[in-house]
Formats: sequence, structure tokens, C-alpha cells
Amino acid sequence: MTTSGAHRAVPLVLYDADCGFCTRAAGWIPRLGAQVEVSSLQAHDLVALGVDPDRSGLEMPAVLEDGTVAWGHHAWAEILLRSPQPWRLLGAALGSRVMEVPGAAAYRLVAANRGRLPGGTAQCALPPSPGA
Repeated sequence: MTTSGAHRAVPLVLYDADCGFCTRAAGWIPRLGAQVEVSSLQAHDLVALGVDPDRSGLEMPAVLEDGTVAWGHHAWAEILLRSPQPWRLLGAALGSRVMEVPGAAAYRLVAANRGRLPGGTAQCALPPSPGA
């Protein structure tokens, strides 16, 4: 996690509006009843928010109330923690230490295949890993 030092009333969850899968996934967040703001990466000065622009192309960031940035599965855990039950319980589990390795692995798997998932297009595909 990184910190920008800015304080917010609710977390700001950022998604890639150029990716159909990401846009579709972001659309699920209000339906969960999460008390967060959802907006596109493209609509903000990422550096001013404390969000690494390069990393945001690989993992979804959520700028928390204290300016800390949660990434990937931690961002989803924070979204779920700000939702009604049973989602809040799932968020607590996803953000727990025991879920660190499987949560990160599952997030990487989804992110690596987002162009093949519902709503995904070839434009959604992540750039190849160095050495791949």
C-alpha cells in the first residue's frame, strides 16, 4: 500500500475505462451497496492521488479515506468491507492474512485473462510480462 496523504470521506475506487471487463466489474460495485465512490482512472490526476499510473494498468487501486492506496485483491476487500452483509464478511476474509497468497494469485489470474472474460476485448489484455 502507498499513501498520498489526502483524506477522503469515502474510498475512491478507480477502474480502467478503456477495458470492457474493468468497466463491467466496476458496475457491480454500486449493486453491492458499497459505500465508495467509483470513477475511471482516466478522469483523475493519478499522481496527485498517490496512485502509481503504471501499476494502475495492472491492478485496480482504491484510495482509502486516509490516503492509503489499496491494490488488487486488497482493493476488493476494502470495497466489500464497506458493503452490507454478507459482502462485509467476505471482505474481511479476503483481506485477512491467510488469504494473502491465494487472494493475490486469484487477482493476478483474473487480471491476466481480463481480455477473455465477459465484457473483455483484445484492448483489455495486459501487456506481456518482461521476458515472456
